[in-house]
Amino acid sequence: MYHLITICFFIPLSLLALKIEQTPIEFGDVRVELTKEYIKSHYALHVKDIKIVPKIIVIHHTAIDDFEDSISRFISETLPTDRPDITSGGALNVSAHFMVERNGTIHQLMPLDFMARHVIGLNYNSIGIENVGGANSADNLTKEQLRANIFLVKELKKRFDTIEYVIGHYEYRCFEGTPLWLEVNDGYRTFKDDPSVRFMDALREEINGFKGAPCKQGRK
Repeated sequence: MYHLITICFFIPLSLLALKIEQTPIEFGDVRVELTKEYIKSHYALHVKDIKIVPKIIVIHHTAIDDFEDSISRFISETLPTDRPDITSGGALNVSAHFMVERNGTIHQLMPLDFMARHVIGLNYNSIGIENVGGANSADNLTKEQLRANIFLVKELKKRFDTIEYVIGHYEYRCFEGTPLWLEVNDGYRTFKDDPSVRFMDALREEINGFKGAPCKQGRK
């Protein structure tokens, strides 16, 4: 069972036209302290809390086609031992603010003003939306997920006027050298192809008022 933490910043169900579930992952003292350590190690910032001011929405896929299997990867507060690609980045487990099932159901996993570990270099100023799917890099996200992402991006913009960008995870390295990029370890990078150019192009056709990534790097 997932545990609700005391300090919350959840979107009220009454405001939503689409179904959304409050499915909070474990985010207790251990995860908070590990997040502070991550911020110190990767961004050279000494912080009293893990609150962020979001400026970017990053769209992902989970690379797993089942919801329960996908969310199980986020439950532990510490990183599982089978993630050698990012183990060097620290003990903090990966997380995201939202996960969208293949039928379009939106799950909010954590407070929106807490930092999640979901994208190298940009965690401290971004909200992450994970979409169930993309196993073996398949471009298989559904029309229901697209509809949910369109709605969610628009809703987040209403709540945070600080948000300027909507990007696919595969575009994250476009921000290197910009003020939004905070990663201090030049050797800490991973290849990403999610969620797909097709999905991002379809999403961008339905949203307005956002900037895209400042380059084409990483497109597949």
